Order: sequence, then structure tokens, then C-alpha cells
Amino acid sequence: MFPDFILRPVEEADLLSLKRLAESIKGGMTSLPPQADALEERIYYSQRSFDHRIRTVGGDHYLFVLEDRRTGEVVGTAGIIARVGGFDPFYTYEVRRERFIHAPLKIDKEMEVLHLKLDHKGPSEVCSLCLRPDYRKAGLGQLLSLSRFLFMACFPQRFDERVIAELRGFANEAGLSPFWEALGRHFFHQTFAEADFLSGIGQKDFIRDLIPRYPIYKAMLPPDAQAVIGRVHRDAEPALRILLNQGFQPSHEVDIFDAGPLLRAQRSDIKAVRDARAAIVSEIRRLPSAEPHLIAHVSLSFRACLGAVDLMDDGTLAITAETAARLRVQPGSRLIYLRLPKTEQRARTELPASTSSNPPEPSSVSGNQL
Repeated sequence: MFPDFILRPVEEADLLSLKRLAESIKGGMTSLPPQADALEERIYYSQRSFDHRIRTVGGDHYLFVLEDRRTGEVVGTAGIIARVGGFDPFYTYEVRRERFIHAPLKIDKEMEVLHLKLDHKGPSEVCSLCLRPDYRKAGLGQLLSLSRFLFMACFPQRFDERVIAELRGFANEAGLSPFWEALGRHFFHQTFAEADFLSGIGQKDFIRDLIPRYPIYKAMLPPDAQAVIGRVHRDAEPALRILLNQGFQPSHEVDIFDAGPLLRAQRSDIKAVRDARAAIVSEIRRLPSAEPHLIAHVSLSFRACLGAVDLMDDGTLAITAETAARLRVQPGSRLIYLRLPKTEQRARTELPASTSSNPPEPSSVSGNQL
């Protein structure tokens, strides 16, 4: 029996439940602020993004929620920004290796240098991934994370071929970002949390006016700040493993506030996009197989759940009555499905990746941020 949860687009009625979830996130998440007015705006923009008339890539922000159908409570979120940049520039630091040579003194050395980068027509971004700690089980993390890629597979015209994911940067035992303490706090009047929040809700004028425009030489930063450039927060490690397993690769860019890593992938190369299959429902009946699949309704009223499928000889699908009820589908409906192996290779949480098994469920991954 599969857990009775459904992933679906956020609705106005989710506001209070969503606020409780946002308030429970340790350290906060910029793309899911706990303020009611900011959440109302998030819900409004998400609902507008699902408009059937959209045919091209824009600044649309899709927010999905994971609902416990037994209680009606929202216990997790996942999102996609169709294109970062646009009206609000997308800022990162690009880390480059530069060579310094002086032949008379036989000096030849390389140094890492951080260059500010602005993007006004950026890629799509997967973001807003969080799951309440007491629900990190039974494949719900994969349901949250991978469903976004099924939605992208269903509606490719709405997304850029380039896809990124920003992950929350490392914080020490006191909850402080060594990178922010060494750099950002000298230029911004706000605390890290305040600056991150303002950036997350699109108020980025202060970044434009205050951020240093000259290159930052890594060697001139304190050792603890140097050590965390491109290093992920402990809470983001499970989400990092899922992304690396899906084909995302480390880039040479990091977040401007906490130096968290930015990962990149081509949409068509993402494992879930590549392996997903679409089929028409032909039967609703009991199924002997308990092999786990991620199943979604190919519709802008997108709904996804965990369940079993039986692929018929004619290419159609049989699903259970429970799955049909969760997805609100019937014979003739079009589904997209993805097999979820009981064990899968796991990428290590340092960059670059390695392997293991049974990735843990993702927790909240802040920043803009996945």
C-alpha cells in the first residue's frame, strides 16, 4: 500500500497550512517566507503561472504542495521558476582560476577569483523544496523533488532547456554563514536572513547598489570563508544527492550571500525527464505489483502520487482505484509515469559526486533555493 499523499498546485485555501510549514523551517527559506502577505503573493503568482494560454518561457513561478490526504495538511513544497533573471537580475559569483606570472622572480601561480555575474535571461530553476521532518520517509522526498521534472516533461515549451538548482550554503554550529560574515555583512546593513529574504521576494535593488563590483580574491578571505565556497548546508545534502543522481553537475558559480553551490543540467538530459513515459489509462483495477512508480496526470491541473502501474500489451496503463482517486483520473486520461527503483545509486554530498544507496529524504533547502 502506498502512502496517501498527493502533490498538486498550491491553492488559496492552503495559506494557513503553508504558513505553518514556512514557520517550521529552521533558518527560513527565501522562496517560502513565513509572512502571510508574501505567501499570498506566492500563491497568486503560482496560480497565474498555470494559465493554459502560456506557450513560451517567461518568469512564471510554479509552486506545488504535498498534501497529506488524511488530514488535508500541507507537509511539503516544491517549485519551478520558468526563467530566472527577467525583470529581477539573477546574481551569482563565478569562480575562475586565474594565472599570475612574473618570470624574473620565477613566480607562476594560480588563484581562484570570484567575479560578480548578472543574468537577465537565465535558465529555469528548481526551487522551494522542503519537507517536514516527520514526513521524511516512504519516498515522499522523491515524490516532491522528481514530480517537478515530470511537469517539465509534460510542458517543455514553458521551460528553458537549461535548468539550475541553487543549494543552501554551509553554516557553522552557531548557524552563521562564514562566507557572509567575511564578505556580505561589510556591504549590507541587513542581517544575512533579512538580505536573503528581500532577495527571495524580488526586492533586489539593494544588491545592485551595494554589492562590490570588483573581483574578490579567494586568498584574501579568512580561511573559514574560503573553505565553504561551493559547500552545501548539512540540511541540503539529501536534496543534493537526488539532483546529482538526476544528472545535475556542479558549476563554477556560487550564491552571492552564503557561497552555496549552483548545479546545472540540460532539461532533456535530466534522468526523470528522459526516462518518464506517457500512456492512456485503459483499466482501473487491483494490481498485484507493488513496484513503486511516480505517476502524474498530464494536465495543467497537475497531480502526482506514488503508486503501481501495469503496462498493457497495447501500450495503455492499468492503475488502481486508489491512484485514480488521488489523481482524479478515469479511463481515457493521459498519465506520465516513472519507475522508482527500491534501491538506487546515491551521489556523495561533496562535489563532485560518488555512489551509495537509498538516498534520505530531502529537508528544506534554503536560499533561492532548492
